Amino acid sequence: MNEPLAERIRPKTLEDYVSQNHLVGKNGSLTHQIETGVIPSLIFWGPPGTGKTTLANIIAVESQRPFYTLSAINSGVKDIREVIEKAKQSGGIFTTKNPILFIDEIHRFSKSQQDSLLGAVEKGWVTLIGATTENPSFEVIPALLSRCQVYILNSFSKEDLEALLQRAMNTDQFLKSKKIQLKETEALLRLSGGDGRKLLNIFELLINADSGDEIIITDEIVMQKVQKNTVLYDKTGEQHYDIVSAFIKSIRGSDPNAAVYWLARMIEGGEDVKFIARRMLILASEDIGNANPTALVIANATFQAVTTIGYPEARIILSQCATYLACSAKSNASYMAINKAQQQVKETGDLPVPLPIRNAPTKLMKDLGYGDGYAYAHDFENNFKIAEFLPEEISGTTFYKLGNNARENNMKEFLKKRWKNKYEF
Repeated sequence: MNEPLAERIRPKTLEDYVSQNHLVGKNGSLTHQIETGVIPSLIFWGPPGTGKTTLANIIAVESQRPFYTLSAINSGVKDIREVIEKAKQSGGIFTTKNPILFIDEIHRFSKSQQDSLLGAVEKGWVTLIGATTENPSFEVIPALLSRCQVYILNSFSKEDLEALLQRAMNTDQFLKSKKIQLKETEALLRLSGGDGRKLLNIFELLINADSGDEIIITDEIVMQKVQKNTVLYDKTGEQHYDIVSAFIKSIRGSDPNAAVYWLARMIEGGEDVKFIARRMLILASEDIGNANPTALVIANATFQAVTTIGYPEARIILSQCATYLACSAKSNASYMAINKAQQQVKETGDLPVPLPIRNAPTKLMKDLGYGDGYAYAHDFENNFKIAEFLPEEISGTTFYKLGNNARENNMKEFLKKRWKNKYEF
């Protein structure tokens, strides 16, 4: 019984698969594709232990396709080419069921490694299924990402985790030989952090720690037996999100001391350096914006620098950026503006572009009035002339209301002098 519990009860069919109902439930976005066997190349994005590898295996079984797998941790371009060549041969030329190539942790592949997949995916030699815990928009090259559909897998809910425990006790031969009473499960579920594999590992640890045939699980027993084996900072669990939330809110609240403390908690817990830098890059625009445009420049330089340098020295750069952002003036005006503008678009649809500011590259377009009456700003005093740029139906709508800080107050005065009373800046 050396095989871990998570492997022993790994689902082989969709019927046994727990969670991700939005993907593989009755009306799931993947259900019809699996049933018909028409499988596009996919990227599964989600936290560890949410069933990405299992789902890839099930898709291969259900669609009756050859299945090849690579791990981005220990595979190079040579390994990729060898597997693709095998897949081409196994697929044959008279079948529409292309072999599936599953790549775990695809975000760890370099650009050259990802480039080596393009031809096989584009020509249909393989159907790629990649699994990643990182945002594929940042970690997968655009050329490959555009050829794949991205599906998000969510952390297991409480109901999912409880169902997983019941399935383990009902199907695993070793657990069936024990009399197990789940008297309390709150601590067990909380320590799993929504990670199904982690839940099963903890559960197995509890069972193996008790030599009796009758085992009672309570919150107190869980904490006594498991607490020493759990890390202080779980990069995939609830604490991960709580601490990064505290970090962001400390910067937003202009508290550099709290910001650097929560930063230290993440660093000591082994948090991904790019994850931290990426969060500050977003904050520099969302919470600081035009109150201090340099913040975005510094945050972007930080992301580039820590990506190149890595730990341990990256901690210094992260600290410099975090404290700078915390000490900066704050404004969420740009963030609120785009939210309001997108809502307007959803409500009013595709309003026509005013004729004066339409593009007129052909004679026909010019004859139709495209570009007529356009006032070229640089032809006027102070390089400005009041003109209409919004569609007539929403003329005068204010999306961008500047914040109350030195830089944006200057911008506000600049705009008020020019636009008079057209907008409420």
